Amino acid sequence: MLDEGTVTANIPAADLARARAFYADKLGLTPHQEMEGVILVYCTGGGSTFSVYQTEYAGQAGHTIAQWHVDDVEAAVRDLKSKGVTFEHYDDMPGVEWNNDVASLGVMGKAAWFRDSENNILCLDDGFPAETVG
Repeated sequence: MLDEGTVTANIPAADLARARAFYADKLGLTPHQEMEGVILVYCTGGGSTFSVYQTEYAGQAGHTIAQWHVDDVEAAVRDLKSKGVTFEHYDDMPGVEWNNDVASLGVMGKAAWFRDSENNILCLDDGFPAETVG
């Protein structure tokens, strides 16, 4: 039953207006729909949908809550840095080589992490390895 459905990331925001501004100004995203001033729904050109919703519990996850699969991680990092996005470095990841803000993860490819205006950890990567996608 679930294998026929779709999955959506839900990103928490303590301040929905601040989150809207971050996603517009820094990430270049505009909400596709707004529901009652508590949920913003975004649709990407790649066909994904995600929401940013109002909650007092934003920014409490200590892990990646959403990731964007991009063709060129380095180019995406340069673009976001030019808009003021700061990238995270995680020195506790064994076997990872860092080239500036981009981590090389062996067969997992490349990735870079940043925080949104609500302190949520987001990721850019070059997708799942071909052998894991079925």
